[in-house]
Amino acid sequence: MSSYQLDHLAYLETEAIHIMREVAAEFERPAILFSGGKDSICILRLAEKAFRPSEIPMPFLNIETGHEFPELLEFRDRRAEELSAKLHVRTVDQAIANGSATPTPGEISRNKLQIPALLGAIEEFRFDCCIGGARRDEEKARAKERFFSIRDGFGQWDPKNQRPEIWNLYNARVSTGENMRVFPLSNWTEMDVWEYIRKEKLEVPNIYFSHERACFRRQGQWLPIPTEHTDPSQPDPYEGARPKPTEQCQTLIVRVRTIADMISTGMIESPAVSVDDIIAEVAAARVTERGSRADDKASEAAMEDRKKQGYF
Repeated sequence: MSSYQLDHLAYLETEAIHIMREVAAEFERPAILFSGGKDSICILRLAEKAFRPSEIPMPFLNIETGHEFPELLEFRDRRAEELSAKLHVRTVDQAIANGSATPTPGEISRNKLQIPALLGAIEEFRFDCCIGGARRDEEKARAKERFFSIRDGFGQWDPKNQRPEIWNLYNARVSTGENMRVFPLSNWTEMDVWEYIRKEKLEVPNIYFSHERACFRRQGQWLPIPTEHTDPSQPDPYEGARPKPTEQCQTLIVRVRTIADMISTGMIESPAVSVDDIIAEVAAARVTERGSRADDKASEAAMEDRKKQGYF
């Protein structure tokens, strides 16, 4: 009698596809959080495998801070169009304009302001579930997540109120006003993601590969310098993301390891020009990928505090 055993990547893939199908079966109005980053690229491939030849039965949602990499926005829009998917985009600027988000004077990062923008979009479209690409190996707070993460009527997360998931059985019940966040890649690592991208020959934004970019040094890391603001009659969309006169500027060969917006994404010096190069680099790394995220450097509890308020 012969036996068939899945290899590591195939097991992770089947587990994630099972979760995607559970979402489609259990929820009335689910959505996929798609930023164009490497993790959400894998989510889209899993959705294709879960539902083809039918169309992906859920729209995409992205919350913009207003400080995004232009390369990432182009990639996001193009992939949604290629997959014939409905893409909903909501912005922090819209949340500020309607009064649901209030900037903190002197605070440059807009990550916290994504929370009311996301919760507003969930309410606007009546989403009862949002699928995200977060992984447990990324950060301490995300290691506390289950696959199915319940959010209360205020969109908030209580790490002590997580439901057991014994024998891969998931409790998808939500009451009125509640919603679920689902993370099919929970058991994946950064290495798994890149090996899956190689295996499936998936396209990723070119900023993941080494390229020449003007950067400036802030808080021990290199941040990208946005393109020049050429229209003085309009507000600078990258205000706060530009170097101060006292900050060192330099043109370097760099790439991104994990993508947020241009204020939060630290660039790493790297010669990696292919997926194989990136895999070798990740294998040798001694710092987690979010070690280059300025928004996580504020405090050890930064991510958990944001998640409790409704963050991704």
